[in-house]
Amino acid sequence: MAITFKGGIHPLECKHLSESKPIEILPAPDKVFVLVSQHAGAPAKPLVKKGDEVKLGQKIAEAAGYISANIHSPVSGKVVKIEDVPHFAGGLSSAIIIENNGQDALSEELEPHSKWQELEPSEFAKIASEAGIVGMGGAMFPTAVKLSPPKDKNIDIVIINGAECEPYLTADHRLMLEYPERIVEGAEMIKYALGAKRLIIAIERNKPDAIKTMIKSAKDKDIEIAPLKTKYPQGAEKQLIFALTKRIVPSGGLPFDVDCYVQNVGTAMALRDAVIDGKPLYERVVTVSGPIVNEPKNLLARVGTPLRTLLETSGGTNAPIGKVISGGPMMGLTQWSLDTPVTKGTSGLLVFPPEKAEIGFEKPCISCANCVDICPMNLIPTQITSAAKYEKFDIAKKLGALDCIECGSCSYICPSNINLLHYIRWAKWEIRQMQRK
Repeated sequence: MAITFKGGIHPLECKHLSESKPIEILPAPDKVFVLVSQHAGAPAKPLVKKGDEVKLGQKIAEAAGYISANIHSPVSGKVVKIEDVPHFAGGLSSAIIIENNGQDALSEELEPHSKWQELEPSEFAKIASEAGIVGMGGAMFPTAVKLSPPKDKNIDIVIINGAECEPYLTADHRLMLEYPERIVEGAEMIKYALGAKRLIIAIERNKPDAIKTMIKSAKDKDIEIAPLKTKYPQGAEKQLIFALTKRIVPSGGLPFDVDCYVQNVGTAMALRDAVIDGKPLYERVVTVSGPIVNEPKNLLARVGTPLRTLLETSGGTNAPIGKVISGGPMMGLTQWSLDTPVTKGTSGLLVFPPEKAEIGFEKPCISCANCVDICPMNLIPTQITSAAKYEKFDIAKKLGALDCIECGSCSYICPSNINLLHYIRWAKWEIRQMQRK
């Protein structure tokens, strides 16, 4: 019986463009643009000013609250200014701009711990906080917070997410092929820190080489490798938890409400690197792909590198650009500028021609119920959309709008080309505004 969940869709994977491309180290650019808001929660507070000299890995902005994250310099050099630059979520946002001196002079602010088993479990959250580690699967939630569940929660299962179910993206796939031991060690640290009984590394079946590699790396260790049915959004944490454990995260709840913890493979490796090597999170692997990209690649890029640099390194395009997406095509965000910098959560840079950017005209709903059949959260997207159109946001709330994981499956499957996700996102935003008032 296949390990999976109810609903979901099967979009064209398009992973063949980059899945066989080994990770390439992208040289740091002459200038980096480090956003102070590149994580869930409050923007970090700058600790440097114009004219300051900084080292690689030096903390240049500190967390400004419980839900926030430290930020470290991805190069050594001089701070030339702090000003607004294009932000991946739209508009402009403050960034620390550093001129790279090309020396990569290393700051040694974090202490390495080669014998990590001798650390107290609580130390891992502190190290993750100091290293500025956030969820690298796209949510960018501070890892230190996730490693500090409420005391009344007893985490018994740790799930390391290697599903990478979004089309085109292959960054996690390559990490599992090229750095499996680092992922496994980071996963063991998480299990130890939380006192969990089981550790599962979950990988979709469309990555048989990664499954084989991880099984080999986890040999003689108390780790389960779980092959998942290839289906979108298999990597969403609530769907992943149900597929592996049959536990249902309650409405408005979180994984720890069912004694589970989910973390991306890249984040597990980043924790390992922070603990063992004393390395803060200042670089990540980004998939550069799309039907018009000349040389799709997986690039290890410094945070603050303009997306334009990644595209140029991948040979540019062979046709006019119609749409640029940061992340995957289902849940990623359309970019208005290639000057937008890489962040800790930038999993992909996807480029499409104009004909792929066309949305098309919305037609009347034909009540086919396709969106209901495939919704992984058991919602009725058409009803929530109708409530939003008539600005009946109290009704949208009762219909479960806040439970939507924004996977976009409903919009993808709709024969009437109704952008159901757009209306549901709008409803969620309005409901949260009402709650704040």
